[in-house]
Amino acid sequence: MSEAGAHRLHLPAGSHLLADLSGIEASRLGDCDELEALLRSAAAAAGARVLHSHFHGFGDGYGVTGVVLLAESHISIHTWPEDGFAAVDIFMCGASRPQTALELIQAALAPQHCQLNTVRRAAGN
Repeated sequence: MSEAGAHRLHLPAGSHLLADLSGIEASRLGDCDELEALLRSAAAAAGARVLHSHFHGFGDGYGVTGVVLLAESHISIHTWPEDGFAAVDIFMCGASRPQTALELIQAALAPQHCQLNTVRRAAGN
């Protein structure tokens, strides 16, 4: 089978949610361990399988950047406690439910506003 033919057999499709969450209490946005546990829980609730995660805090009063790598893709978060803002990126394929992950994250962070952009991702025709 040609390389092009093999590519047609693999048609990953998924949803990529880009959520800008604002109006969040600063205390919810600066703890690496809490945010990592939240994103791991969100992945599990969505039916995704966690492969690895890495989070980095920028110091007391500053934000966190983190990513949870999934067999189905990833969830990432970048926070700005001083602005009450978090950017959340959820890309999942297969039978996983990215909207469920976002709902869990929103319930925990309690933003006043959410601006959501959803992109359908697919390869092939």
